[in-house]
Amino acid sequence: MRNAETVTFGGSALDRAAELRGDDAAIAALAAAPDARAIALWRGKPLLSAPGRDALLRLPLGHDLFADAGLRLFLGRAPEPLFAIDLEGWVPGDLDDATLGAFVDPSEQVHPALGEPGVFAELRRVMAALSPRDAELAASARAVLDWHRTHRFCARCGAESAPALAGWQRLCPACGAHHFPRTDPVVIMLVTDGNDVLIGRSPGWPEGMYSLLAGFIEPGETMEAAVRREVFEEAGIRIGPVDYLASQPWPFPASLMLGCIGRATSREITLDPVELEDALWVSRERMMGIFAGRDPAIRPARRGAIAHFLLRNWLADRLD
Repeated sequence: MRNAETVTFGGSALDRAAELRGDDAAIAALAAAPDARAIALWRGKPLLSAPGRDALLRLPLGHDLFADAGLRLFLGRAPEPLFAIDLEGWVPGDLDDATLGAFVDPSEQVHPALGEPGVFAELRRVMAALSPRDAELAASARAVLDWHRTHRFCARCGAESAPALAGWQRLCPACGAHHFPRTDPVVIMLVTDGNDVLIGRSPGWPEGMYSLLAGFIEPGETMEAAVRREVFEEAGIRIGPVDYLASQPWPFPASLMLGCIGRATSREITLDPVELEDALWVSRERMMGIFAGRDPAIRPARRGAIAHFLLRNWLADRLD
C-alpha cells in the first residue's frame, strides 16, 4: 500500500540515534543539554496535555515529577534529545485497580508534582488523536518500559539483569547474557470474497465490537501460511492468494501487526468457540453503514487500530 505508514504508530521518521546508545558519555551529554526533554509514563499510560489529551507533555529532565523516577529510556532526537521516564513507583491516592484491568481503561491519574494541566491516560483510548511523532514516541516508550518490568531476570541463568544501552537492552551480571526487547509478529487479515469481508468477535469483547481476524505467527511459519492457518482454525474458511498490505507496531504489550489481504476460496463459517464468539460475512454496503454508525448490531473497528485502517482503505478502494 502506498499509504501504508499512515497507520497509527506507523512511524514519523524519528531519528532514534541508535548508534549512540552504547556511548554512556554521549547519552549523559544529551540528557544534560538545555533542550533535553522527557515524556512520562505510569503503568504504560503516557502523560498527556489537558484538556485536549491529544499531545504528549514533554518536560525537562530536572522536573519535580522525576524526583523518584525509575528507568530512563533514550528515545532519540526530534531534534531535541528525547527520553522516556517510568514512574511505576508512584501510587495515586485514589487508585482503582479494577479500572486498570478494563478492556479500555477509562480512568485518568494526575500527579501532585506536575504543576500544569496534564493526565495519565490509556494509550488505546487516545491513540487516534496523537500526532504521528507523539504516537511513535508513546508506542516505543510503552513497549520497551513494559518489557523492562516483565523481564527483570535473566532467561539463561535466572539472575537479576540490569538495563543497558540507554534502556534498549538488559545485561546479566552473572552470566553475561544480553537480552533485547521482544516484538511478537501477528498477522491480521482482511479476508475478502468478492464484495464481502469477513469479520469476527472474541468472547468477552464489548457488545457490538467486531474486527478482522488475527493471530500470532508460529516459529518456522511464513506470514502467508499463518494467515491461512489462523483463518481456517478460527472460522473454517480456506484462503488462497495472500498479499501484504501494511504493518503497525502494537504496544499492548509488544506486537507487530502485519496487515494482509487474503482471498477466500470457501465461504461456510465453522467457528472455534474458544477463539471466536461470532463471525460473519459483511458486504461493502453494510460496512459503509457500520462505519457511519448506522448499523444496529455492529460497531466499527476502533479508530487507530490497523483493522480500522485496512477496512477504511478497502471501502475507499485504496489497497494498491
